[in-house]
Formats: sequence, structure tokens, C-alpha cells
Amino acid sequence: MRVCIVSDSHDNRRLLEHAVTDAKARGAEAVLHCGDVVAPTTLRVLKKFELPVHVIHGNNMGDLYAMHQLMHEPDSVVRYHGQDAVVHLAGRAVFLVHYPHYAAAMALTGDYDVVCCGHDHRVSVKAVDNVKGGVTWLVNPGTVGGVGKPPSYVLADLAALSFEVYDVPAAPGEACNTPPVSVHA
Repeated sequence: MRVCIVSDSHDNRRLLEHAVTDAKARGAEAVLHCGDVVAPTTLRVLKKFELPVHVIHGNNMGDLYAMHQLMHEPDSVVRYHGQDAVVHLAGRAVFLVHYPHYAAAMALTGDYDVVCCGHDHRVSVKAVDNVKGGVTWLVNPGTVGGVGKPPSYVLADLAALSFEVYDVPAAPGEACNTPPVSVHA
């Protein structure tokens, strides 16, 4: 199963839509958003993709009541989890949290295959040796909203535990000139 991992959209509907358009064309079957959506209406652009969207809040939370209401609309694809979440996809345990220091600590526990975060807008994918003697992948997709850094997202293959970092295309369906950065287990 391939998933699109994004964070820090900061109300940029256009870039969020472009990222998910690109990721879906590459086989994404779900979207994981690691916080700082800000306005819940930003997520409405994802409805047309008919992919499940798992989202947490960050430090720029926006209207939490409206986020809760969005999740409960009859045709909503959004699953809003609050501050953090454990999501089970393709036999993998994925932990979502906004803050990198919290994510690093959770990766060390060995309870999760992948821990995803955001907040600092810095793309990072690394293997962390955990206390159980295994490896947990710590993934920060940067900022899909392009806040202070170029817009980016991560496409994860959960079966292979491989990760590709992509720049967000300038327009839906347009290819980026920058090849993806790949990290594999």
C-alpha cells in the first residue's frame, strides 16, 4: 500500500491538491496529514480523490469544532484524530504527531513501523534504532504548503518500507523536474 504523507499545508489548498493529485497518480491509496491544516475547509479539496485522509492538528490548529464537523459529514473522507494518532494500514502501525521531538521519542519505543511528523518544515526520512532492537522509520514530509521551504510530500510504500520525497508540482498533472529522493529499508 502506498500512502501520501503531507504536513503543514497552512491553508494552501492549491498545493495540497497538487501534491495529492501527483501522489494518487503514483498509486497512493490514503493520505496522512501531520498537522497545521489551519482551516478545515482546506481539506475539502481532497474529497474528489476518494482516498481516506487521516489528519491530526498541529500548533496552528484553526477551528477544531469545524474539523470535527467536517469529519462527520455523510460523504467525508476525513478522519480527524486530534493531537496524535495510531493508524493501522497494510499491516503496519503508523504513528502521526506534529512535533519532531515527540515523533523521535515515539520512534524509539519500537511500537510503530513508521512515525510521521511535521512542524519544522524540514524534509527528513531516517531509520531509527529502537529500544526493542528493531528499526522504526521517522518521516517528516516538510511543508506541502511551501511555507519558508519548497513544497514537498513523501510517498511511502508501506509493504516495502520505502519512501520517496517529491517536490509538489506547480500544476495538477504536471511533472516536477526534480527526481524524487528515495530511501529504502
